Amino acid sequence: MGYRDLREFVARLEKEGELKRVRAEVDPVLEITEVAQRVARSKTRAAHSVGPALLFEKPKGSKVPLLINTFGSVRRMELAFDVDKLDDVAARIQGFLKMETPQGLFDKIKMLPKLAELGSFFPKSVKSGACREVIRKGADVNLLEFPILKCWPQDGGRFITFPLVFTKNPETGKRNVGMYRMQVYDERTTGMHWQTQKHGAEHFRRARAANPEGKIAVAAAIGADPATALAGMLPIPPDLDEMMFSGFLRREPVEMVQCETCDLEVPANAEIILEGYVNLGEMRVEGPFGDHTGFYSLEGEYPVFHVECITHRKDPIYLTTVVGPPPQEDYFMGYAVERVFLPVMKMQYPEIADVAMPAEGIFHNLMIVAIRKSYPGHARKIMNAIWSLGQAMFTKVIVVVDHDVDVRNYSEVVWKTLCAIDPERDVQFNLGPADTLDHASRIQDFGSKMGIDATRKWASEGFARAWPDEILMDAGTKARIDSLWKSFGL
Repeated sequence: MGYRDLREFVARLEKEGELKRVRAEVDPVLEITEVAQRVARSKTRAAHSVGPALLFEKPKGSKVPLLINTFGSVRRMELAFDVDKLDDVAARIQGFLKMETPQGLFDKIKMLPKLAELGSFFPKSVKSGACREVIRKGADVNLLEFPILKCWPQDGGRFITFPLVFTKNPETGKRNVGMYRMQVYDERTTGMHWQTQKHGAEHFRRARAANPEGKIAVAAAIGADPATALAGMLPIPPDLDEMMFSGFLRREPVEMVQCETCDLEVPANAEIILEGYVNLGEMRVEGPFGDHTGFYSLEGEYPVFHVECITHRKDPIYLTTVVGPPPQEDYFMGYAVERVFLPVMKMQYPEIADVAMPAEGIFHNLMIVAIRKSYPGHARKIMNAIWSLGQAMFTKVIVVVDHDVDVRNYSEVVWKTLCAIDPERDVQFNLGPADTLDHASRIQDFGSKMGIDATRKWASEGFARAWPDEILMDAGTKARIDSLWKSFGL
């Protein structure tokens, strides 16, 4: 079974040597970010970590301890999903996706255990939970009691950076969970950074179209068991409940409890719950914010979240994260998503051999795709397919290489790409949706994309010459030198 809550995961991290406690007083305004950055970059680290998780026990101005860099390594992502390697999660997802419609009685009987297991992951409603040990309403609501970070000098203020934001589709009543930053304006008000392509923004638009002067209920959960805490960033289909998928990942249903003041359910094991509403006719300037691009995202008009009630554990832990110049903790979260959902992409497009998104590409700027090429123009087909896949539509540059290129060896990718392309022939430009945080696009939310076909070119693609062989030593010579190597004293 998965972890019951965040603190059980913290105990596991400490046992595994993946967490360090900071007992000195450190200010959440800039100082915690600087400490976290120095730990992350204190020495040349492998591509598998940006330093340990940090538990600040005495953040200045708050009695609530702060947890950061929780998922900042491949190993911690494996621990989060309680697996030996991320491929184990991918295999489970692939196993369920491969379920076919049973043809006969025997096939139906064989599927029963798998279907029963899937059904056991649906969220479970409970009457109460640890997140309701303390209930604060009215004048007792004070967001500033928590060690909310101001990460970078030009940030517009303090930001809640790791919330799970719960809303309901105003037309269907279906729940959505997203991860959106929330700028704290005062003790009871925050911004709600619903980017235009996100489901939260769609709920807002639909509700406003029906009643421009109305409001919608919103709840934000901070700190839960790791699978649940990560649920808001997973690229699952819009008709799939994030809490059900979290139950699948943790092999146990997420217990959900009714909010105190609104008609929403939230994880009962969460550390902190913020309950309230967004006025559909109210917008306010939000930002700037030091973002995962490594640059400040600009000010913009966004909805305002009014907090009517805060519930929390008696001794809550405030979970947060820093984004900024890559690589940061968010890279490893994105890497886990890449590894876990690669089988899903392969099932749709079996010609894909592997995919990599370098940290410097900050998720949406660069994707390297290796394919088993089968026909002329195959690389361009894959480019357009990726630009039609959910959040992958934001990918600014796609480089398609042959299946025998190691997409995680960036030196090899650059070498073989530059040696394989005729720029005019092999570069394709498209227009489409751009990430709201892409400051280089011609206008907000709309810009161009570039695809590079770096595969070997065929005669059927108009390449009349022979493609040269790569220089490789023959196996016999390598074996002889292997046997003599120690005698060389090198």
